Amino acid sequence: MNVELEEAFMRKKRVAFICVHNSCRSQIAEALGKYLAYDVFESYSAGTETKPQINQDAVRIMKELYGIDMEENGQYSKLISDIPEPDIVISMGCNVGCPFIGRPFDDNWGLEDPTGCDDETFKKVIKEIENNILKLKKQIGGDAPLE
Repeated sequence: MNVELEEAFMRKKRVAFICVHNSCRSQIAEALGKYLAYDVFESYSAGTETKPQINQDAVRIMKELYGIDMEENGQYSKLISDIPEPDIVISMGCNVGCPFIGRPFDDNWGLEDPTGCDDETFKKVIKEIENNILKLKKQIGGDAPLE
């Protein structure tokens, strides 16, 4: 086996969480992926457009629930071209318009965008993302088949 192929085989899978603006759901997924599944896959988030900053309600609630400061950890709104080539690409949901990324999505989590909603709605979406991250961790880690 050549060195490049061996390195690709041995490295962790790269998972990209994608939504249009890369400011809320995908950022939450990146943060929770890094927090809950760092030992199984690398987490990235991106969008087809960017926002000047991450959704501040998401930042505040993630600090409150998990002690994760997404901005302090270096997260910012970025384009798909700004992240490494992913092995797995997950759409957060297309209620704000499906982004075209040049390839099919491996999964669509179908999450509602909580932007502009109350804290309880945010917490519900964050919990759904947490559950999906843990399920993905099991699938990639070999404990469950990819669906």
